[in-house]
Amino acid sequence: MMSRTPPRRVVSLVPSLTEAVARTAPGLLVGATDWCSEPAGLDVVRVGGTKNPDTERIAALAPDLVIANEEENREPDLAALRAAGIAVLVTEVRTLPQAFRELERVLVHGCGLARPGWLDAAEAAWRELPARTAERTAVVPVWRRPWMVLGRDTFAGDVLARLGVRNLYADHAERYPRVPLDDLHACAADLVVLPDEPYRFSAEDGPEAFPGLPAALVSGRYLTWYGPSLGGAPDVLAQSLVGAH
Repeated sequence: MMSRTPPRRVVSLVPSLTEAVARTAPGLLVGATDWCSEPAGLDVVRVGGTKNPDTERIAALAPDLVIANEEENREPDLAALRAAGIAVLVTEVRTLPQAFRELERVLVHGCGLARPGWLDAAEAAWRELPARTAERTAVVPVWRRPWMVLGRDTFAGDVLARLGVRNLYADHAERYPRVPLDDLHACAADLVVLPDEPYRFSAEDGPEAFPGLPAALVSGRYLTWYGPSLGGAPDVLAQSLVGAH
């Protein structure tokens, strides 16, 4: 159950939402995960990883609210926090419109903040996309050894679709299927999109596995994060996709 008064102490277990809260209300956050890298220089207590947070340490911070995500965080950890009497707000983000709705829910309704200007600017940036060129079809690996790709119902897949790139595995039964490299070679994609997170693909690690296929190296922060980075994402990602080599 959410507190009736605006929280004064917040712990975020989601890097995207950590940045969103910190940019909007510096000082509200008292804890964040080890993976919460934005904004740079964030000075809060670190509470472990997104998949293995230290729930006792979080409880010791006496937060009024913990912010989580159904994909990034594990339900047993969230249940332990609730059992300790801590309010937990769980988000679900699988499309761009849903990201904007959830950001408002977290910031305005969850944290009691005024809707930030950066959120309005981000929505405007995505409303004002230039006309699409011909659609391209891509495979989008997110891990190597074993190879895993974006499948159905993912935020990153929806972002790419709005930029004219159709995820070849968008109709797969799984959200992040394991696909043998030989099958990826045989899928007749126009492009391979290689983000630098969660696996850190780079010019030296990834493109060589797809000989003859143009490779777009993209920032995972702009492809998968839902927060202030959404404002610049259309331009940054478009430039990376155009520059595929």
